[in-house]
Amino acid sequence: MSTVYNSTQGPFYFILTGIPGFEASHIWISIPFCCLYTVSIMGNTTILAVIRTEPSLHQPMYLFLSMLALTDLGLTLTTLPTVMQLLWFSIRKISFEACFAQVFFIHTFSFMESSVLLAMSFDRYVAICRPLHYATILTSKVIGRIGLAIVCRCVLAVLPSLFLLKRLPFCRSHLLSHSYCLHQDMIRLVCADIRVNSWYGFALVLLIIVMDPLLIVLSYAFILKSILGTASWTERFRALNNCLSHILAVLVLYVPMVGVSMTHRFAKHASPLVHVIMANIYLLAPPVMNPIIYSVKTKQIRQGIIRLLYQRNMYIR
Repeated sequence: MSTVYNSTQGPFYFILTGIPGFEASHIWISIPFCCLYTVSIMGNTTILAVIRTEPSLHQPMYLFLSMLALTDLGLTLTTLPTVMQLLWFSIRKISFEACFAQVFFIHTFSFMESSVLLAMSFDRYVAICRPLHYATILTSKVIGRIGLAIVCRCVLAVLPSLFLLKRLPFCRSHLLSHSYCLHQDMIRLVCADIRVNSWYGFALVLLIIVMDPLLIVLSYAFILKSILGTASWTERFRALNNCLSHILAVLVLYVPMVGVSMTHRFAKHASPLVHVIMANIYLLAPPVMNPIIYSVKTKQIRQGIIRLLYQRNMYIR
């Protein structure tokens, strides 16, 4: 009969898993992970520094971009400690409280990523479909309220699932499937009825994971309708090019998300390595790719980075 743990008892630890089948090569596998984390931290920090130091970038589009960079930075720093300590030092234990904290931050930042992209699609809709009212609709006060609403929405969405999970007893077999804690991973270890948790998780999927991309698609349907009504192909191309960075950021988030969902739904008996790779792509792809996308595709950001590097170089000299 399995031993059961409840959060009111003494110290309890979950056991993290690295890359299944490649435990002996963890030190080598840590090299690409370290590179990806470095790119993410440096890239998003640079985006934030450029937007902060360039007065010309204190516009709605770039303020939303700074929200996206902050979210990506938070997501990166949330998974980095457990991933790297496992790969470098083979430290697999994580306390009950630390695991719950990591679950909170991972899922909060993941939902914030989706919410910020939704807000950015609204920004593009107003810029293209209501250009004359752009400055009056998206004022600094409105943008601040949108940012606050995003934080409140995501925190209030995640907290109930943690409270529901914390009240449940855990089996003594506390081996997790990843090198970080995920809600769907922890719920498998519960020795009790989880129907309430499952229904709440389903509601979250509908309200955020399904509704956000649908609203983004709807906003682009209006944008496309407005673009097709413009006079020349040059104006159409310019309008679409202004949206390209955001479209790529949306794809970078939702394509891996759909891939993870499909893997969990239709490939339950696949190798654990497949699930680990898909989960890592889902959590690492947006923070790594977003600063690259916006640095390459957005002229103002690219010029700002060049000026920032030039100023740093002059300061060092």
